[in-house]
Amino acid sequence: MNLKSPLAKKSLGQHFLHDENISSRIVDSLIEKIAESNNVVEIGPGPGALTKILLKEKINLRCIELDQRMIEHLNKTYPASKDKVIHGDFLTVNLAEIFNDKYSVVGNFPYNISSQILFRILQEKESIPLMVGMFQKEVGDRIASIHGNKTYGILSVLVQAYYDVENLFIVEPSSFTPPPKVRSVVLRLTLKKEKAKIADEKYFFAFVKNAFGQRRKTLRNSLAQIIPKEKMSDAIFEKRAEQLSVQQFIDLANKFAKQNGR
Repeated sequence: MNLKSPLAKKSLGQHFLHDENISSRIVDSLIEKIAESNNVVEIGPGPGALTKILLKEKINLRCIELDQRMIEHLNKTYPASKDKVIHGDFLTVNLAEIFNDKYSVVGNFPYNISSQILFRILQEKESIPLMVGMFQKEVGDRIASIHGNKTYGILSVLVQAYYDVENLFIVEPSSFTPPPKVRSVVLRLTLKKEKAKIADEKYFFAFVKNAFGQRRKTLRNSLAQIIPKEKMSDAIFEKRAEQLSVQQFIDLANKFAKQNGR
């Protein structure tokens, strides 16, 4: 049974994936890397392009969907999804109530909240060893970018400090209904086996955000709100944020976190 799904809501950033080949590639990219746990959370299943494939896998699946119309559609179209779909917002739902163990994340993420989804994943990183997700290509490029590029920024540093990033494949607008105006990309994030030695995580996040807050200026100017200028005499502060590697950000943030007694 494959009932006609409700129309996409622009307000929710919905673009429904209808290309079954792409759906299969996304699920395969997840399944081949699952190692620590077979718990999986799908974000925003919509009409079920990924869900119908995930339901056939030997995994413990839960789906988080904000749109009640989609939940009703999933339950009618794929009866096996009943009791697996949670009505809620991934950004605010209590994830510990869904799984009290580690879990992987997968989804064709709404473009309007994809960065916020990443920040939530970073918050929960100790529980999320793996993520495979669809992003607007521009956002995906920022996540995977290395230092020295204009696309390198806050998302690049914060995500890469904790996860290995793989840019898997491009998805054209024609694979969606309605088609978005931009190309998409599927990324895979795998939690680093060797944890980054970050002295104070809250300070590190603030440090990176301040550094890129005025990205055309040198670090001496952009970090002035959190570091006294007289402590920024080293030559590295003549550089702009995009010139520092992820490790340099970690080392520099650690240095000043310790000076502040953190």
